[in-house]
Amino acid sequence: MLTRRHIRVKVMQCIYALTQSKDDSLQKQEKFLRFSIESMYSLYLLVMSLLVEIHQKAAENVKLSKKKYLATAEDTYPNKEKFINNGLLLQIVNNEMLKAELKKRNLKNWYLNDEYVRLVFKDIISHRSYADYMAKPDSTYVEDKEFLSTLFKEVIAPNEKIYDYFEDHKLTWVDDIPLVNTFVLKLFKKAKESHPDRFFLPRLLKDDADMDFAQKLLTKTLLNDDKLTKEIEAKTPNWDKDRIADIDAILLKMAICELLNFPSIPEKVTINEFLEIAKEYSTPKSSIFINGILDKLVKEYKAEGKLNKVGRGLI
Repeated sequence: MLTRRHIRVKVMQCIYALTQSKDDSLQKQEKFLRFSIESMYSLYLLVMSLLVEIHQKAAENVKLSKKKYLATAEDTYPNKEKFINNGLLLQIVNNEMLKAELKKRNLKNWYLNDEYVRLVFKDIISHRSYADYMAKPDSTYVEDKEFLSTLFKEVIAPNEKIYDYFEDHKLTWVDDIPLVNTFVLKLFKKAKESHPDRFFLPRLLKDDADMDFAQKLLTKTLLNDDKLTKEIEAKTPNWDKDRIADIDAILLKMAICELLNFPSIPEKVTINEFLEIAKEYSTPKSSIFINGILDKLVKEYKAEGKLNKVGRGLI
């Protein structure tokens, strides 16, 4: 779920937090990094549990409709229970492993904040795709997948109230939300009726090497701060260090650290990754500035034999 680029972003956030707080506790930052990475899985679980709560609201709505005296638009649907019987949605709702994980982490957010579920469900039943889906009495599993994917992409994921709730609940989730939403859509696309419960509880990290990469990048960047600062200053003689944006300086230090300490990662991968991060998190001209410095350093390091790259590399 978590990509190497996102891991780099989390390391960047930790270093930025340290520089802003003037707290030089490496142990504290390592703890914060691990917490930030692991809490992303709680965000994923909350997104999945939101679907469970939406299903419950839909089931309650069906029960209430049977007791109504006045007909509404939903009464014209040939199969009022079609949504609550959506194949993919039921796989999530009936997933015992998901239930156990939510209970283990005590994630009762939607139970305690039911108004958000009601708002999303209201948006769902008023969306054009819902009416189109409910107009037919039956559907295949593939059609169920396509419908739920459309709802997630067009109604749930862009919901500003949900986004604000996540942002207020945990600040580190601000950058995680788009990644989690994209992952959920990819998961829906790959889903099959035969998939076991485990399919919907993917690994946060591909393997232990990802966490090792994160901690090593953080530690080596922080411990070599003075040395890395001098490397940057040597390539920017006409620049006052106070004129270099904080994020640019951090990204440069991380990139230099990665170039020199991770032989299995090709220099092109390192440069491209940090340029993309700069485009998203720093100033409009940052990527050009960072690219110029890294290009000079790579040529210098190669001439001096400092770049000892091996293997195909990790992207």
